Amino acid sequence: MAKQLPRQIDALKQKILFVGTLVEEAIAKAILALNSRDAQMANTVIEADAEIDRMEVDVEEECLKILALYQPVAADLRFVVAVLKINNDLERMGDLAKNIAKRVVYLAECEMYELPVDYRDMAARAKGMVKDSLDALVNSDTALAQNVRESDDAVDVQRRTIEKQIEEQIALHPQRTKGLLRLSSVARHLERIADMATNIAEDVIYMVEGEIVRHIHVGEPY
Repeated sequence: MAKQLPRQIDALKQKILFVGTLVEEAIAKAILALNSRDAQMANTVIEADAEIDRMEVDVEEECLKILALYQPVAADLRFVVAVLKINNDLERMGDLAKNIAKRVVYLAECEMYELPVDYRDMAARAKGMVKDSLDALVNSDTALAQNVRESDDAVDVQRRTIEKQIEEQIALHPQRTKGLLRLSSVARHLERIADMATNIAEDVIYMVEGEIVRHIHVGEPY
């Protein structure tokens, strides 16, 4: 049975990466739909969330099966524990992408006007953090995981900047308040996606080095 464990670990890695791919696609489509106010594309993101939820359950069941049948230790145990946590974060990212898509559906029905803020840079940074965190998982790359952690502060700054811009727009166009508040929530959702990517990066560091860095600020030794 011990000889089967490496195959089970490899299969689990492929499953969690598949979930990650689904989530990356959902985030990308949600932002593309936002920029073009494309309700049809937004609805595909909303519908696709069911598959992410299904895969999240599948991955969790696979982790529990490995723990029960193979009783992994050391690096294998840390990997399974990390995947359990990463799996949850990915599912939450899928929910956030769905929430952004729901905002798009609402905005598509509103009075047409140019988006008062540009989300492209913030969205690209958040998506890049998701990709890098998953690449760090595949390659057990703690340096890349640390880069993800270091990127989080920049996303926080961008969120605050966007929210300030939206507050200014509300003052100028109070009749658009409901739509503008939904745009503000998009910034918060992107920030949370970046936070989830940071969580994954921290789980990778734990998986590789056995160190919990969740409450250690970037730049501090661990």
